Amino acid sequence: MELKHIIAELEKLAPLSLQESYDNGGLLTGNREQFISGALLCLDCTEAVINDAIEKKCNLIIAHHPIIFSGLKKITGSNYVERTIIKAIQHNIAIYACHTNLDNLKEGVNHKIAQKIGLLNCKILSPKKYTQKKLVTFVPTANLEVISNKLFEAGAGQIGNYSHCSFFVDGVGSFKGNVHSNPFVGDKETLHLEKEIRLEVIFDAFKQGEIISALKQAHPYEEVAFDVFNLENTNESIGSGLVGELEIPMPEIDFLNHLKSVFNLKSLKHTSLLNKDVKKIALCGGSGSFLLKNAINCKSDIYISSDFKYHEFFDAENQILIADIGHYESEQFTPEIFYEVISNKFPTFALYLTEVNTNPVNYF
Repeated sequence: MELKHIIAELEKLAPLSLQESYDNGGLLTGNREQFISGALLCLDCTEAVINDAIEKKCNLIIAHHPIIFSGLKKITGSNYVERTIIKAIQHNIAIYACHTNLDNLKEGVNHKIAQKIGLLNCKILSPKKYTQKKLVTFVPTANLEVISNKLFEAGAGQIGNYSHCSFFVDGVGSFKGNVHSNPFVGDKETLHLEKEIRLEVIFDAFKQGEIISALKQAHPYEEVAFDVFNLENTNESIGSGLVGELEIPMPEIDFLNHLKSVFNLKSLKHTSLLNKDVKKIALCGGSGSFLLKNAINCKSDIYISSDFKYHEFFDAENQILIADIGHYESEQFTPEIFYEVISNKFPTFALYLTEVNTNPVNYF
């Protein structure tokens, strides 16, 4: 199978346009036209993971964290990043990373964590703005249904749990084609008035190419009139963190033991117990201290994340219980997302979850 087909499925789930500006996801080594015999899925790509891929005869590694994060000015093997890249290239192994673009999805990294814990009624903890646009176009009355359906098929009109969302209003359009025109209705060089419908649909910004292409293919006019507007709307499907609820509340100690069991933790750091049941839970895989205020503001009983600094624990101010479970520990199930997406599309393709524990942190 060509690598580009696997990449297409990953980016259908998590478009690169959703990654943060500082990130470096996507194809890091290899060629999109490269034939792939098998893929190894992991959280981090390291030298040991490359060895695991060689042993399993995989020439693709799909990782959550990009091994190349900041710029490389030389590749001499002086550190683990350079050595990993050298070994991958020597063995013709492609490396693809799917990082903050997967973090920012409602069905991404944090959703997987919530699944493992057993949360219900999950929502994005900090939804993003400026990720949606609105298309306004004008169509002949008789073509409204066909054009609308083509736009919906391309991904327009999706708002939360609702699809096929649109707005339209009757009006009259005017146009006059020149001698070189080929009008769908009316005559050349003659002013024509046509009953039309103004059609409006919202779409995720990264789908704009597909949306406009679908519009032009379905629209009968030689020249299609349309406008695209940037929206300030908050997108409830894209953003940082997640918040959900347990079906049955649990005492704090019982819930912390539940965390230790689910994530196979030897220990976890937490703030003072508040002596109340845990019901509403906020979480963020990886480094999530920046979302503490959001967790407090939405009245969560506990905030689960990692990489809290000493003084940041004080910021809980007895309003919430912080549970720092570790960076690797919080995101360890992310490769399962890759497995589900690729195996659903290509059920006979060889996929492996790495057996290498890449956690650089040890506990004594």
